[in-house]
Amino acid sequence: MSVRAISRKSGRVMWEVRWRDSGRNRSRVFDRKRDAENFDLEVRRRAQIGELDLVQAGRETPAEFAQEWWGHHAVTLEEKTQLVYADLWDRHVLPRIGQLPLRRITPELVEKYMSELRAAGVPDPTIRKTLALIQTVLQRAVVWRRISSNPVAAVKKPSQSRRVAISPPSPARVEAMRADLLARSRIAYATLVCILAYAGLRPGEALALRWSDIRERTILVERAVSLGRVKATKTRRIRAVRILAALAEDIARLRSVAGDPLPEQLLFPRRDGTPMKDDDYRNWKNRVYNPAARRAGLASVRPYDLRHAFVSLMLAEGRSVVDVAAQAGHAPTMTLDTYAHVMADLDGADDRSADAAIAAARDSAVRVSYARVHEKEMSDESFYEKAPRLRGFHEEPSCGLEPQTPSLPWRCSTN
Repeated sequence: MSVRAISRKSGRVMWEVRWRDSGRNRSRVFDRKRDAENFDLEVRRRAQIGELDLVQAGRETPAEFAQEWWGHHAVTLEEKTQLVYADLWDRHVLPRIGQLPLRRITPELVEKYMSELRAAGVPDPTIRKTLALIQTVLQRAVVWRRISSNPVAAVKKPSQSRRVAISPPSPARVEAMRADLLARSRIAYATLVCILAYAGLRPGEALALRWSDIRERTILVERAVSLGRVKATKTRRIRAVRILAALAEDIARLRSVAGDPLPEQLLFPRRDGTPMKDDDYRNWKNRVYNPAARRAGLASVRPYDLRHAFVSLMLAEGRSVVDVAAQAGHAPTMTLDTYAHVMADLDGADDRSADAAIAAARDSAVRVSYARVHEKEMSDESFYEKAPRLRGFHEEPSCGLEPQTPSLPWRCSTN
């Protein structure tokens, strides 16, 4: 290793640092002698600690490195996760920092990049997800010795705290929707709504239910449907959810209509018995669920949001946060963060049985529901008439199975 002065044709003096790495001669030129001397010291330090290869590392760009990362690492991820990563990478990463050398990405640059995203109107949750993706990619670059440290790890990300308070659907609203669907002979649809609202399952978990998962007193939740395929649940944990009396009644009715189904059969299959796919769920949501929700006064409530009703009912019974979290399938800290305002409203109130609350709402809804079904709606040649009425679904779930998970018709530029 050495530092020497060299002359350019212009007569300007430059300073060159030379060293050998892996049997090859290396060099780098600097404008100032002090910079060359500092770099020479860094090369010597790297040589002593066995990191001499990192001196030349970091010349490739994120766009180039992502090609390798996608082929070796991203392909092991769930397909839905790949779609989300593809969207974030193509929309927010490539246009701004995709062509910079990895070695030029510093914590300071990452903070400026985050400010640019905010100025462009990108919401904080999306910024947080984007930074998490970049950090994941660059961590692999550290492991593969392309860079010495991860610059994103040192940057404070936007808070993940909930900005909008949830408003759990009341049993009266849920029962209005159930009664509306039953009045149209939509037994499977009505049962699905009740499983979401009274067992707290995520839509993907409900669509993966088999009859063998329905126990005497509990529902076993160990799978979920994603993009038409059965996989592990979001948390990759198995849980057992208590079956409320009203839900037991609905499941018994569906079992009777299904004609004593086999244990391995799905509760809510496609017409051919397979799990629902992306377009099917989107069709069901737009053509069946949304109209029923509007008629029940739940126009802004997504199928996923129905599970908030279950958590609210459990809290109203006076159950502990740990018990409620275990039933809902998330961490107790998430229960406290998401439902703190609900618990504050219930503070000091008498415990209320979930079964009693649902029963009262159901009695009221049944008395008025059938009168609201118009003769014309029942006789029109519409989607409702064309879809099978009793044996499962004609349509299925989409990427909207989890909150803020977009559906993408195109592939990432890196795969």
